[in-house]
Amino acid sequence: MRTRSQKKTKQMARILTYFVLVIAAVICLFPFIWMVSTSFKPMSDIYSMPPTLIPKNGTIENFVEGWKGANFQLYFKNTAVITFLATVGTVLSSSVVAYGFARFQSRLSKILFMVLLGTMMLPTQVTLIPQYLLYYKLGMVDTIWPLIIPSWLGGGAFNIFLFIQFFRTLPKELDEAAKIDGANSLQVFTRILLPAVKPVMLAVLVMALVFNWNDFFNPLIYLNSNDKFTIAIGLQFFKGSQGNVQVGQMMSMALISLLPVLVIFATCQKYFIQGIKMSGLKG
Repeated sequence: MRTRSQKKTKQMARILTYFVLVIAAVICLFPFIWMVSTSFKPMSDIYSMPPTLIPKNGTIENFVEGWKGANFQLYFKNTAVITFLATVGTVLSSSVVAYGFARFQSRLSKILFMVLLGTMMLPTQVTLIPQYLLYYKLGMVDTIWPLIIPSWLGGGAFNIFLFIQFFRTLPKELDEAAKIDGANSLQVFTRILLPAVKPVMLAVLVMALVFNWNDFFNPLIYLNSNDKFTIAIGLQFFKGSQGNVQVGQMMSMALISLLPVLVIFATCQKYFIQGIKMSGLKG
């Protein structure tokens, strides 16, 4: 009897858990579903009362007008270039820095590692003005370089930390065996360790790609010319000077800009989760 009651209790707990998860998933997905619905609605349906989820008079006019009206082809190109260069820089530079922390020791290693972790607690606003003045003195304001260069100078403390944790799970005997065969430190890094950390590389790649693709703050600060704007800035052109918003066109362009990220995340989700999970195996 107790066994049956215990099984029923576990089944009820499992059903309740799945029910809560489904409700939470619906709540989280509802804004996305509403965006998709709104992108296919004409203006009359968007402001109709009561609001409807399924478009009564579905149309693709919002996609056509939005693509032409705000020069989104150029914004997509700019965003793709910035995202590619910044993402490559993040993966390469963070892996190199992590390799140094994980495999080379000195008297200052622990102090430098604490400083590295301390930068994760530093708000972006603290370094914003000095960083802007630096790029201004270098003549890089209103160029894409302030959006790319930081990615090649370490790639971020969190990404470095992920690589360090994964490198520490790899036995140092691999390095020693390679050096006995005549490999130097660079060859050990590129030929032995990097192929073994593919899950973390993909995890960092996905996170960096999503961040750079959706970044609004940095392009807003450093870019002034219309021909250099990214998608995140371009979406603001659907707001009129009188406060009116072309909701349908904004939602359609937001949906198009979101699709590449969704495809990449869906494709690399397995490796992304594996990389995050395995990077915490050893402290």
